[in-house]
Amino acid sequence: MFSEAPPRREPQGLSATALTLSYDSVDVVHGADLLLEPHRVTALIGPNGSGKSTLLRSLARLHPPKSGAVTLDDGTDALLLARCDFARRVTMLAQSRPVPSGVCVRDVVEFGRHPHRGRWRRGDEGGAAVVAHAMSVTGVDDLADRSVDQLSGGQLQRVWLASCLAQDTGVLLLDEPTTYLDLRYQVEILDLIRDLVDEHGITVGVVLHDLDQAAAVADSVVLLGEGRVIASGTASEVFTSERLSATYGIRVDVDTDFSTGQLRTRAVGRHSTRSERLLQSR
Repeated sequence: MFSEAPPRREPQGLSATALTLSYDSVDVVHGADLLLEPHRVTALIGPNGSGKSTLLRSLARLHPPKSGAVTLDDGTDALLLARCDFARRVTMLAQSRPVPSGVCVRDVVEFGRHPHRGRWRRGDEGGAAVVAHAMSVTGVDDLADRSVDQLSGGQLQRVWLASCLAQDTGVLLLDEPTTYLDLRYQVEILDLIRDLVDEHGITVGVVLHDLDQAAAVADSVVLLGEGRVIASGTASEVFTSERLSATYGIRVDVDTDFSTGQLRTRAVGRHSTRSERLLQSR
């Protein structure tokens, strides 16, 4: 997918220690520890309201912690870095962003270069090439001159991802990046995540609702429930039927897809067993 492979990055990671996060004095994440290891994909999974997105936003300094620490892998306190210094190292694609009116795709992607520019938008040598590359790998280069308020939800999602890539950081945080995308672009975004890690050395933390997508793309997964880290490790270590069923409050079967060797999950509802009986009776 990449036209050329740039030099592999120096390892960059990000960690949270004993993070407690609140909304209106109500704790929603309780003493969470999380490690985004360099050059790896870490997926955060769990039911709605489990604290996944809030925890990711805290890593991006968008949700101040009530207590705990966010630390870069060189020991730097991420919460004390100047805004531009932090933005050169960590970026985040949120679930939703405002849609600017009358702005073309190229300009939106160029927003990602802001931390690398001096005053009056100067001093960004090589920035144009980075922007062009970001648009190319996300498949929006043919939309460069289109107004973003004319795009579909899936197209706009890829434009915002291109803007994050143009920011050229070592750590990329993604909150449900496959939202609004059809099957083709869901797969392409997941492939792109792996390319960013394997070919570019970027560290990725991603919130996903689809357990099978998490198993396919992530080196490690972190399961959250009711604001607490329930388990972390590889998908094969975390994904057990008992643990997932207890966390999601519904029976979840786990097996292996023998054609791919990947874990596969299946939530079993009231009508699932009926379908099984109908198949068995044929």
